[in-house]
Amino acid sequence: MSRIGKLPISLPSNIEVSINNDNIVTVKGPKGSLSTPVDKDIIVKQEDNQIVVERPTEQKRHKAMHGLYRSLINNMVVGVSEGYKEQLELVGVGYKATVQGDVLELALGYSHNIFMTMPSEITASAVTEKGKAPVITLESNDKQLLGQVAAKIRSLRKVEPYKGKGIRFVGEVIRRKAGKTASK
Repeated sequence: MSRIGKLPISLPSNIEVSINNDNIVTVKGPKGSLSTPVDKDIIVKQEDNQIVVERPTEQKRHKAMHGLYRSLINNMVVGVSEGYKEQLELVGVGYKATVQGDVLELALGYSHNIFMTMPSEITASAVTEKGKAPVITLESNDKQLLGQVAAKIRSLRKVEPYKGKGIRFVGEVIRRKAGKTASK
């Protein structure tokens, strides 16, 4: 049995879950509403204040989807109750980030600034403290969308291994290379 799939999802008191006939699971909470379609073979039931995900057979396909849909539903429950947060750090001389409305403006050492429009589900903020690298904070209730946007921002200037310049997640460890050494 799937170690993740067999675990029940406990629901906080302020969360509402509805499962319709088309196997679409909708989760509503204080931070918004999310929904996802579930494969027709996977059985999703709400018992008391828990959600249970079951599979009909031991087929490899059913085993794979069992844990997947349990994780997706759990991510939705956590997202609408607590939310998710990602922080990106801009390391490099002259690297800047500003947020105006839903537009993120990045100065990353290119000849031009980069403008990114944030999806409506994501709130972005940029903080620049003197002597520290600028930090971009992204918050959302949708874990998948948040990770996708954070990865897109990071791909604009990947961290290089010699000086460590680029966009990285806060707390990320970068493997550094030694570079050239002078011989005598």
